[in-house]
Amino acid sequence: MKLTVNPISILLILIMMVFVSGTSIFSHDVPSRDHGMLLIAQTDSTESLFSLTNLIEQGSPFLGDPLAPITVIDFSDFQCHLCARYVKNTEPLINETYIQTGQVALVFKHLPNRGFDSMGAHLAAQCTNEQGKFWQFHKLLYEDQQGIDSGWVNKDNLKKFASKIPGLEMGQFNSCFDSQSYSDFINNDIELANSQGFTDTPSFIIVNSLDGSDPEIIRGAQPFPAFQSVIEKKLEDPRK
Repeated sequence: MKLTVNPISILLILIMMVFVSGTSIFSHDVPSRDHGMLLIAQTDSTESLFSLTNLIEQGSPFLGDPLAPITVIDFSDFQCHLCARYVKNTEPLINETYIQTGQVALVFKHLPNRGFDSMGAHLAAQCTNEQGKFWQFHKLLYEDQQGIDSGWVNKDNLKKFASKIPGLEMGQFNSCFDSQSYSDFINNDIELANSQGFTDTPSFIIVNSLDGSDPEIIRGAQPFPAFQSVIEKKLEDPRK
């Protein structure tokens, strides 16, 4: 008995096979992409931008014990007069009371927004951090601060400030500064500040060092008691 094959039936069978195999391929791809997105979300949620470990690993200048339970994050501009007031009047008390006793770490974040010369000052400062001399440079700039964009932090003067720091290797500094090695780093700090709504300097976030949690914001060159009340409250937290 001779079998007859209907061409239309064959066509229908082929279409069904393509459809079924295509469905299995697509259904295999989707969970893979979803799984990747899930892993990214988990990573982002478990490592805070403001944990002390993360800030140190990124290369932000810091002062104090890396194991200090509380971190004060300072967003400042070297041409900012209020920042200079904070550095001269409040920061020494925070340092003496909390940083030197291992209870607080201080992290500096760049927010150059007070004048055209500010970016150069911050580029130079981050280059000194490369040699472990940031805080000496930080002190020199705020002690000798002059009018905004008056030329006091032009390129030549910034190199003169750097040359006053004992042990700073000027060849390495000049190479770093002239090439603007840290422009992306500083721009990232600016973006971070903007993401927190910081437009004025100084602005501060005080967090739990371990995971950057429980942030408290202080705006402006507030006196020592304003910082003390926040720090003491965090230190008394039983979760420490």
